This record gives sequence, structure tokens and C-alpha cells, in this order.
Amino acid sequence: MKLIRMATVGLSLDTFCRGVLSDLRDNEGYEIIALASPDSSLAALGEREGVRTIGVAMRRDISPLSDLVSLWRLVKVLRRERPDMLHTMTPKAGLLGMMAGRIARVPVRVHTFTGLLFPTATGLKRRLLTLTDRLTCACATNVIAEGQGVRSDLINNGITRKPVRVLGHGNVRGVDLDHYSPTPELRSEAKELRRRFDIPDNALVLVFIGRFVVDKGLHELLEALPIVRRAMPDTEIHLIMVGDIEGGKEDIPLSTIAGKPHIHLSGGWTGDVRPWLLAADLLVCPSYREGFPNVVLEAGALYLPSVVTDINGSREIITHGENGLIVPPRTVEPLARAIIDILSLTNEERKAIGRNARTNVETRFSRPYVIQCLKDFYKEFKFVEQ
Repeated sequence: MKLIRMATVGLSLDTFCRGVLSDLRDNEGYEIIALASPDSSLAALGEREGVRTIGVAMRRDISPLSDLVSLWRLVKVLRRERPDMLHTMTPKAGLLGMMAGRIARVPVRVHTFTGLLFPTATGLKRRLLTLTDRLTCACATNVIAEGQGVRSDLINNGITRKPVRVLGHGNVRGVDLDHYSPTPELRSEAKELRRRFDIPDNALVLVFIGRFVVDKGLHELLEALPIVRRAMPDTEIHLIMVGDIEGGKEDIPLSTIAGKPHIHLSGGWTGDVRPWLLAADLLVCPSYREGFPNVVLEAGALYLPSVVTDINGSREIITHGENGLIVPPRTVEPLARAIIDILSLTNEERKAIGRNARTNVETRFSRPYVIQCLKDFYKEFKFVEQ
């Protein structure tokens, strides 16, 4: 089978398809092409996975003229390559890729929704987003949702009448359990991070990992922190924030965060979140929306409990009271109460929740299992040799 995997930018393909493309090539005999906007991440992915890459410039924002040019170029590529299947991810790649695939008559056109933007949008923006999602589905032959919550939103909002699949228990890449294991070297790096921020050994640490934007729930987290400290006056509480702003109007200005006592910034994105997770006692993920938050899975693999909001993806990973706690989104008091509840536990009680978190990832979201679910899906199509 000749398969093109496509995302808007190379970084997204690198994130979602790490280890997947080489596995399909080596173990299934597929001819694989990675397609995205030309950048260093796409080139690095091609070299690492041993697959051919094609760069077609695409903008992530709405730009009708640029989008038409990208669509025309994609049609040319697909007519030249004549793939058996085109599998897209990310919103703009899904819209342009599925349209181009239909025009070029690619036999199987699959789009995976890793998250939806319209449920938290309003007005004209919401109508535009639902329209683009409906067009993506109309041009696709098969629709996959990363989780049951995303699937429900697609169906309940009338985005498509086509069957919407969730592969396995959800998630698109799985967790490499060997990589996400607390080795002595990683624990040493974590201790060094705590020393770097002058965090005492007896202090308790929260960690947030993600974009510094409003819909990640940072306003609520920053408002909850003083409540937590007042409720635990004898304990020093620190917050480590790993990530960066995006350069858009939804950013949380760094000036409102930097310099506050016991709040520490990573200074930008990091290629390895493991030491940062191991430096903490609790992951806090107070997002308004997610597709299927990988950081919650990665935290669980490292035996770290999480406090998350009751949204798509997060509620499919966390079982309230077992491997973390779930609170309503956009609320401050419940978020603070959940953080207090977990930080007030003894070390052994927190470790028990952490062990549950690791077991959950091992049994439902390991990378081999997730990749096998994808392979089984591909094998359903008649042009795949059995």
C-alpha cells in the first residue's frame, strides 16, 4: 500500500507519527510518504523514520488565497503520487487534504480529529469552524476521532452522518513505556531542576505543561494557587510552568507570571518533559478543551497523579479518585480544592495514586497497543495484502 500521512506542519507529524511510520514501512511493507509544510521538523522526521517527504506550504490560520494555492499544489502532488490512502491530521491539513484527495480521486481518504475547536467558539467563528469540519468529513471516506468525547461532539453537533471510529481506547501515538520510566538519570535531572529553582526538598511542586494561552485554564490555575497556599500554610507550594506563549491575542502575558513568588518558568519549550514531570508531585491540566492530552498520559507513565478538567480526552484518561481528580472547567474553587486534596495526602497515598496512573497507561495506552490498533484499521481495506 502507498500511504501518505499528512499534517499542516512537520512538527505535528513528528509529534503524532514518531516511530509509527518506520514501523509501517518495516513491518507492514507500506510505501510511506510524509507530507507537510516544508520545515526542519519534516526533514528530520523523514531521516529518522526512513521515509520520503514532500513539502507543500500550508498556513494554519484562515487565508483564502493561500489556501487555494495550497489546495492546487496538493492536487498536483496527489495526482502524481497516486496513493492508495491519504491519512490527514490537524484541522487545515484535514480540510485541504480531504478536498484535494477527493478531487484527485484518492481511493481511501481518512481524517483523524485530534481535537475540535468549534465547541468552545461562539458566533461567526463557531459557524465557520463547524462548516470546515463538515466539509472535511464530506470529502473523507473514513473519519476517526481520537477519543470518545471528540466522537460524541462530531455526532451530536451534526458534523457528519458517517460512522466515526475510535481506535482502541483512544489516543493516536501511545506512550513509549521504556522512554517514560523514572530512571536514576532522570531523577537526578529532576533534582537538579529543583535546585535550579531553589525548591526545598520538603516543598510540594505543581507542574503545568502546555501553551501559555487562555484556553489552557491558566487564569484559573493562577487564581487557585493562593487558595491552595492559604489552606496549607505550613507547606511551601511551588508551581513550575513548562511552555511558552504563541504570539497571539489569546496568550497569557509572561509579565503577569514572571517574578511571582514560587512560580518558575521553563524559559521556553523543552524537547524532554520527563525531568520536569519527575520534579513535581502533581500535574495540573485545567484546559477548557483538549483532544487527548498526551502530557496526562506521560505524567501517568512516570507515576505522577493529575488534576484535570471534565473535558474530552482528560476524562477518558483519569478516573476520579483512582489516578487523579476531575474538576469542572473554568472554575477556581473546585480546582483549588482538588489540588489541596492530593497535596494533603501522605507520600505513600500519593504514590499509590501514581501507581494506578502508571497501570492505566500500561494497560490502555501503550505505544505497541495503539500502533497495532492503527495497523488493524489499515488492514480493513481490500488493497492491503493479507
